[in-house]
Amino acid sequence: MKRREFIKLSGLLGAGSVASPLLLSGCTEHPLPGSGTLAETPTFCDMCFWKCAGFVHRENDRPWKITGNDQDLHSQGRMCTRGTGGLGSYEDRDRLRKPLLRVTAKDGSQSFREVSWEEALDFIGKRMQSIADRYGADRFAMINHGYGARHFKHLLRAWGSDSHAEPAFAQCRGPRDTGFKLTFGEGLGSPERTDMEHSRCIVLIGSHIGENLHNGQVQTLSEALRRDVTLITVDPRFSVPAGKSRYWLPIKPGTDLALLLAWMHVLIDEELYDQDYVERYTTGFEQLKAHVARYAPEWVWLETGIEPHLIRETARAMAAAAPATLVHPGRHTVWYGDDTQRSRAIAILNALLGSWGRKGGLYIQERVRLPRYPLPPYPEAKISFRDAHGDRWPFAGQGVTNAILEACIGEDALYKGLLVYGTNLPMTIPGIRPQLRAAMDSLDLVVVVDTMPMEITGYADVVLPECTYLERYDDLRNSGEREPSLALRMPAFEPRHQSRPGWWIARELGHRLGLQKYFPWKDYSEVLDWQLKQVGSSLKEMQQIGVKVFPRTRPRYFAEGQEVRFRTPSGKIELYSQQLKDRGFDPMPEYTRPASPPEGYYHLNYGRMPAHTFGKTTNNPLLFQLAPENTLWVNPLVAGELGIRSGEYVRLANPDGVLSNRIRVRVTERIRPDSVFMAHGFGHRSRRLRLTEGVGADDSDLMSNVLVDPIMGGTGMRGNFVTIIRERV
Repeated sequence: MKRREFIKLSGLLGAGSVASPLLLSGCTEHPLPGSGTLAETPTFCDMCFWKCAGFVHRENDRPWKITGNDQDLHSQGRMCTRGTGGLGSYEDRDRLRKPLLRVTAKDGSQSFREVSWEEALDFIGKRMQSIADRYGADRFAMINHGYGARHFKHLLRAWGSDSHAEPAFAQCRGPRDTGFKLTFGEGLGSPERTDMEHSRCIVLIGSHIGENLHNGQVQTLSEALRRDVTLITVDPRFSVPAGKSRYWLPIKPGTDLALLLAWMHVLIDEELYDQDYVERYTTGFEQLKAHVARYAPEWVWLETGIEPHLIRETARAMAAAAPATLVHPGRHTVWYGDDTQRSRAIAILNALLGSWGRKGGLYIQERVRLPRYPLPPYPEAKISFRDAHGDRWPFAGQGVTNAILEACIGEDALYKGLLVYGTNLPMTIPGIRPQLRAAMDSLDLVVVVDTMPMEITGYADVVLPECTYLERYDDLRNSGEREPSLALRMPAFEPRHQSRPGWWIARELGHRLGLQKYFPWKDYSEVLDWQLKQVGSSLKEMQQIGVKVFPRTRPRYFAEGQEVRFRTPSGKIELYSQQLKDRGFDPMPEYTRPASPPEGYYHLNYGRMPAHTFGKTTNNPLLFQLAPENTLWVNPLVAGELGIRSGEYVRLANPDGVLSNRIRVRVTERIRPDSVFMAHGFGHRSRRLRLTEGVGADDSDLMSNVLVDPIMGGTGMRGNFVTIIRERV
């Protein structure tokens, strides 16, 4: 038997485990708002990374609804489907209620025991101190996702650990940010600096705006469509934005880089690029011109399936609208292992069109200059995430989750303890389950902080129930935008059950580790009030208005003829990257033909649906009712050959023999015959997630072929193939 068994939480359901009519929704019944006392509290959403600001409305202190804040540039006063469903996370009957401690019975079996906060925190503090005494405090790592992780990052840095990673880097936006930084000297921010409200032409290449419901971008794209923008969508699937596009290019999976290089070829060959912009701001144009000369549309047609006249016509449409043309950088950009170079190609294409720093392209973001609360400097850690990377991925500016986990395996592992905050690793990282189990068996301490009993909790020594974003203070939202602004998240309700805010958990652990000087506050509102007073506001003011917009200190766009120094080694936009060349990589993007599926297999494509933020929300009782399961998109030609129909359940198998849970078929011409598509985030195995457990299929489990980006460590997930197996009736 392994040292740390995977524990299912089904035995801790408590009295609420008896089925009832309310179990379908999972929410507490409330009367409709009437003549009671109404109140509202400002917040910003935690249902996805967009962090839209809004108000939580209550009647007689009971939940009513969530609405957008009219002053918020992220939401423009409107919340998306998931944002309005935030109350479901607060009322979810399956949420974690009490701290849980792993215990071993006399027969060796393991289970969780509900314990007090004192016992749980004392256990963690003593085990962390033991690790520090034997190995050093910097041998403790964290893998995290979500805004509340800042409190625990502060805790670990104060303790002497500087090893942390978030799946959002290696499993989502890392290649994009790395590619743009190599080209322009800086990344794109979050939300991205896209100026779609002023665009005349928008290119979406593998970006599903409208299905991912990134609120501000959905609204600015809608505004552009009302102005009759030229929308070009490149996707193997006829997605929602494809249905609103002037051009839909159903590209062969894995050949996007060839198309991008062909577009560059046309712009340069026909002298349609912004010559003044390129001459003024870029370096390496002549090398790029020679490089793309061989990517003629006729050759690229054979690779992509996109006819030459369409390649030329769309390139000319981009040039005609420039510089108000945006080739969207996308999100979740980990595809085929060449992802930094593909993102570099998108960046270079924007540079040729003169879009960076220009109206309708990519604007200049600005944040509020918000002072940090005065605290002592952190101790210097002897090791960091880079030690886990070794000589791999020289341009990884953040920790790579896979590397952190690998560095937890074995008797001589680099890390001896791990804190996992707000990320469900078994369903987040592709093909990771064997390594995850090995890491969990090797570690001296595993702590999981979450609001829900996700699969990752089954590996923990201690599970700490954090309250939801509607019950806590967090750091002020200070993200770059069109105008600098601050937003407040404050508790609308007292924490339910025995859950606690992340700032409180971090502080209590800090006190047990002797770090009182790093946690001098009794309540985190003290920190927020101090910061706000430094910029001419106060907590009292923000509790009333929620969002405060500040005047810009610099223009949103480059002025005509303005001299600009970019944050690259050359001070220019680097079309040819000497940085990459010096490290042994191609200085300009180079297309490599992707693998084709074996006979009887199909490209596995995955994405999002409007109702859910991947697996984070599938058990949310309000959102579950909108979308209880994912479906498998299958082309009619394939369905006819296999004899399957819409509504029928099938299973998927990959070439390594991994078999999925069953998934319902959707026969549609909106997908290429060589591909299938499914939404990510379903197929949960945790029995405590009573709505979504066993519902739908988990695509990440089928991704055993992970194509790692050699530049920054991104885990390419689109190089996987599946075959369809009919369910026996």
